[in-house]
Amino acid sequence: MKSETGARGAGLNGQLTLGMRLRDSSVFASYHAGPNAHVVEVLRSALAGDSPMCLWLHGTRGVGKTHLLQAVCAAAGERGDPAAYLPMRELLSSEPDRLTGLAGMPFVCVDDVDVAASHAQWERGLFNLYREIEERGGRLILASEAVPSSVGYNLRDLASRLSASLVLTLQSLDDDDHVKALQLRARQRGFELPDESAQYLLRRLPREMASLYAFLDQLDEASLVAQRRLTVPFVKEVLEGRPSRVTR
Repeated sequence: MKSETGARGAGLNGQLTLGMRLRDSSVFASYHAGPNAHVVEVLRSALAGDSPMCLWLHGTRGVGKTHLLQAVCAAAGERGDPAAYLPMRELLSSEPDRLTGLAGMPFVCVDDVDVAASHAQWERGLFNLYREIEERGGRLILASEAVPSSVGYNLRDLASRLSASLVLTLQSLDDDDHVKALQLRARQRGFELPDESAQYLLRRLPREMASLYAFLDQLDEASLVAQRRLTVPFVKEVLEGRPSRVTR
């Protein structure tokens, strides 16, 4: 589900990404919730209109905040509801008029919303967006490593409204859930990752899902070229940059 539309039109399935791509893999089905099952339930409830108007996803880097924001947009688009995904860190160098017209969408998701703090025009733009979405009965879903009260917005009206958001804290995965998340990602790509190979990866790579997923994609490509299964010896070869083809 990719969209490359501009700020005035919706992309595929009603998604609006302001020139940014939604990752095909960022859907609910590819997210291993583990200890975050309740957060996923609340987001699904939001899609059904059964949630507070403003939700705030909070958690450290790598726990899946971007994945879940994009999953909301993907799920909304699949049923024909327009949805917008805004990566604030990338948009900050542009003008806040890019928010114009978004309030009419049922779902607006803003990633890294904390980076707008101390940028007066963007704070005002977010405040206006909040009020318009509230008036129209939509849902505003925000994500940040910080909780609303610690962001430090200068615009008091914005700070007070966002502090009233329903804060959903995403927990880091333990080792067992890391293995299950990697195996789920592998199945989504059409191959199997044995337990011992997944555990080997966790012992040798940072426990940060974006990096683990990136290496898993690399493993998938290497195994196709070499025509080998993802055994521990093969994973070790790929890590060391020397995968060999199977001999017959």
